[in-house]
This record gives sequence, structure tokens and C-alpha cells, in this order.
Amino acid sequence: MENMRIFDILNPFRKTENAGQEVFAAKQNDQWQIVTAADYVKTVDQLSLGLMESGIKKGDKIATILKNCPEWNFIDMALLQIGAVQVPIYPTISDTNYQFIFNDAEVKYIIVSDAAFHLRIKDVVNEVPLLDGIFSIEPVDGLRNWAELLERGEKSTRQEELEEIRASHSADEMATLIYTSGTTGNPKGVMLSHKNIMSNADATIEILKHNPVSKVLSFLPLCHVLERIMNYTYQRHGATIYYCDNLEKIGDYIRDAQPEMFTAVPRVLEKTYEKIILKGRSLKGIKKLIFFWALRVGEQYEPWGKSGLWYQFKLSLARKLVLSKWQAAFGGRLNAIVSGGASLQERIARVFWAAGFKVMEGYGLTETSPVIAVSNFLPGGVKIGTVGPALPGVELKIAEDGEILVKGPNVMLGYFKRDDLTAEIIDQEGWLHTGDIGHFEGKFLRITDRKKEIFKTSGGKYVAPQQVENKMKESPFIEQAMVVGEGKNFAAAIIIPDFAHIESWCKVKGKTYEGAEKSIKDAVIISRIEKEINEKNKQLDQIERVKKFKLMADGWNVETGELSPTMKLKRKFLTRKYALTIESLYHNEGFNAKV
Repeated sequence: MENMRIFDILNPFRKTENAGQEVFAAKQNDQWQIVTAADYVKTVDQLSLGLMESGIKKGDKIATILKNCPEWNFIDMALLQIGAVQVPIYPTISDTNYQFIFNDAEVKYIIVSDAAFHLRIKDVVNEVPLLDGIFSIEPVDGLRNWAELLERGEKSTRQEELEEIRASHSADEMATLIYTSGTTGNPKGVMLSHKNIMSNADATIEILKHNPVSKVLSFLPLCHVLERIMNYTYQRHGATIYYCDNLEKIGDYIRDAQPEMFTAVPRVLEKTYEKIILKGRSLKGIKKLIFFWALRVGEQYEPWGKSGLWYQFKLSLARKLVLSKWQAAFGGRLNAIVSGGASLQERIARVFWAAGFKVMEGYGLTETSPVIAVSNFLPGGVKIGTVGPALPGVELKIAEDGEILVKGPNVMLGYFKRDDLTAEIIDQEGWLHTGDIGHFEGKFLRITDRKKEIFKTSGGKYVAPQQVENKMKESPFIEQAMVVGEGKNFAAAIIIPDFAHIESWCKVKGKTYEGAEKSIKDAVIISRIEKEINEKNKQLDQIERVKKFKLMADGWNVETGELSPTMKLKRKFLTRKYALTIESLYHNEGFNAKV
């Protein structure tokens, strides 16, 4: 498989006996529409020819701003077949970043899903001199249309030329250019080859063979490299991919599609867990006691029955009374969840496992195509709190300062037009420096923090803020936290409370909930959150404990800049935003925690 190109995934679908295989499904007018293997291949080839007839050739950069839909795959494979390079972009980035990416990548065309996505870039494209045009999948006034490309392809007489072009591509060629958001400065274009991506897909499909699935749901944006790799893996595995194009309706899509597997970032699982807790708090009497007893049982779960017979008895009872009901909320067939993009709280992983969902936590970077390490379905293939063993074919080592280094066929070609930045991250021996700190626990890799995010207190002690933040977020009262303390004599935190939980808690206590702004000034609520922080502090080393905190009412999200598209904290942005607040925490303001 070493010389396999990404578009070679289509080869099995070209066989007559596979023509009726259901590959994709998407909703139209509230009904699932199925795309068969024959539909897939025909549309991809037609689109390849249509793109060629429009003047697109090998090496051209084509930006895509798309929803999750079968058309994403048609465009992806069509561009790959003719050697054009897809530049997939999140719809949530800033105008400044759009303009930079379009110009830095020297984008020739842009393909958008619809009028709403076109509106996002309408004011930017005038500043992109090399742009030849914009296509839209759905009809949009003033834009060239998807139907036009397909019609051109249908009338084309260049089929033989397409075959020659397809055969000419090397697995070492750049297949895609993915811009990473970064926390400062301009985005960096990560060049990934067919070989980079397919080495990852080869390894992940071997893992999936030990937990076969026939139907999966895709809702993470396909411009997210993890979802993209899983998309390829599902196709090769033979599963039908059901697409959710509206993140606000994930729950509805899951119950409707009844998938056996999906990929999620930890925040999705955290929000789901929070909703479950809220429902539990609304119960009364014995039902409420049983609910929270079952949760406590779940929080002690160890995969592969390592907890003994007495625990297994309690677990079977907890599943029968409470946890089995979660299956209905996930469509009734879900058995596996891949979690990546950030660190997942151990407590949540254990409870989901206890409820019957195999949570496969993994770790990687866009620069590594992306998977570096991941749990697997074999007995002993999971250790909760770690990101699993190294992916087959990937070499890992820990540097003297604790940084994780990686080498293998998945390591990128380099940063586009930035040899200087490439040399900074890949050393002369070929080791890519991830910027993450971690260590091995046997064969399992545990991530502890980002190298650049670890700070030193004025006493010379190091604090890994991500570990502390995850511990704080275990509290149902805390939605987000950012720990600070660089050069100071103690750690402090900016806290965003979980206001939905606070509202529910107020109802139980017979207290009036007066909204977010008043909640963060309410002495009773402040005292309750302080109690939570004090409890979490007991589980941390002395230097890590949060001594002062400040509650804020503004939510953090991608659109307003506090979070990256993969839901990670953008610390430099947050530090600037709360500069005065952070400074005030060290001048006898904010709330004290007992440490």
C-alpha cells in the first residue's frame, strides 16, 4: 500500500459487483438520500473533467469552504485525480486569515457550499488578485454553479487524458495544503502528501478491523484533518457515512441515523455529559439517588474488566437501572467514539465506557497527518487518561525536556513557502518536535501540556496549566477555565461558569436564577463554585493549586476568538483580553480559594 494515492480509494467502488454499495447519506428535505458506489465514481470522474475544462490543472490550489456532505468527497477526489491541491478552510475564521490564506496559497478558485458561506468571504475576495472565480454547490446569484461543472464534464471528450493524468501521480506529491490556525501570527500551510495521509489511513483501518461498523456519523468539519482521515478509513472499511451539516442538531442526527461510531472533540462529549447531569438533577427521591450512584460506579470503570467481580456486579446493576438508557439518546446502536483534538477528562471517558461506549482517545497534529498515537480495540489497547500506544509505523521518543518527538511516513513535507519554520520543527535527524510535553506509561503515551504553555512561578516552580484546567472542568459548575501565573507567586484562574447547570442548581435549591451577569456576583453562587475549586485543589500538587479566581459571564467560542476551530484555548488572545483582570488577581482582587 506504500505507493497508494488517496484517490485509489475509489478503485473498489469502480468494480461492477460493488456498484450498489451505499457509501454516503445526506439529508434533503428531511429525508436521507443515499449515494451508491456507482454514483460516487461517476460524479467524481465527471467533476474531474469539468474542472479540467474550466482550466484547472496539476498544482493549482483550490480553496474549499464546505459543509459536511457527499459533495465534499466528490470535490476532494476530483481535485486529487487531476493533481490540483485542495486547501480546505474552516467557515469560522477571521476575514484577515481568509485573506492571508487565499493569497499565500495563491488560490485559483474557491468552492463554497451555499450563499451563507459565500457571504463570509464576499468582502475578502476583492483583495485576492490571483483568484479566477468562485463556484457554489447550491445555486447562488452571481456565482458559477456546481451544475455547470458537471455539465462540462459530461460533454468532455478528454477521458483518456484524465486516465493518463491519474496514472502519472506519485504518492510523494503534495495532496493537500492545510492551514493551521496557530495562536499568534499568520496561519501556516501544512503540505501533506498522498503517502503522508495514506500511511495514517492504512494504520487506522487495521485498528477498525477489530471493531467492524457498517454505519457511522460524520459531524466534525471535514477540513479538520482527523475527520478527513476517518472519512477515508470509513470508505475503505465499507461503512456508510451519514453526514450531519448542522452542529446544533447533532443529537437529532444521531438518533435518526443510528450510527455505530463517530469521531468527536472532547467538548462534544463534555456538553453531552453536562446535559445528562442536568437531567439527573431534575429527578426526585430514590430515582435521583440511583442516578448519581450509577454515575459514581461509572467513574470507577476500567476497560477490559480489570475492576473485579464485585465491581462488575455493581456495573451490571448500574447499566440496567441507568446507563443503558443512554443508548437510546445515541440512536441505540452506538458502540465506539473516537476522541481527538484535545485532552478528554478521565472521569467522562470512564462513564462513557461504563455506559457501553468504547472511547478511543488519540493524539496527533496536522503536521503528522494527523495521528501519532491512539487507543485500539484489542484487549489491553486502552489506558484511560492516555492517548494510547504509538500508531503502527510511527516512531516516538521523549526529549530531555519532556517534549514528544515523532518520526515516520506521516510527517509532513513541510510548511508551504516557509523553509525556516520547517527547519524549526523538524530537526536534521528527521524528528518532528511536537511542542507537547508527555511521558510513556508502559506502551501508552500520556500528554501533560503544551511546551510553550507551561509557565514558571516566581518561586521557580513549573505549572502545566492544561492539567489544572481539566481538573477544574470536572466540576459541573465550571464550563471553561484558564490558569495563569507566569512569574507570579501562585496560580490563579479565569473561570467561565456553566450557567445552565447553575440555573438547574438554583431551581433545586429554591433560589431565583437571575442570569449570567448577576450570577457571577451572587455570594451564594460564588461560595458554591469556591467549594468546587477547593475540592479540586486537594487533588493537585501545592504549586498547581488555584489560590484566586475570577468569574466571567462572557462565553468563549470560535467566532469571538477565544477558542481555536478544534476548541482549544487561544491563550495569547485570552491573556490580552483579560490582561487587567489577570493583573487584578495579584492585587488582592478576585475570590480566594482555600489551599
